[in-house]
Amino acid sequence: MSLLVIGTVAFDAIETPFGKTDKIIGGAATYASMSASFLK
Repeated sequence: MSLLVIGTVAFDAIETPFGKTDKIIGGAATYASMSASFLK
């Protein structure tokens, strides 16, 4: 099965009371493709 995902991919910086991190991959296309990978 083939799937084409069109959307955004971004690097996020997240800061919470428990810690801080930079360059975490995010964006709509990232999450859509990860979700679709479970449907094969």
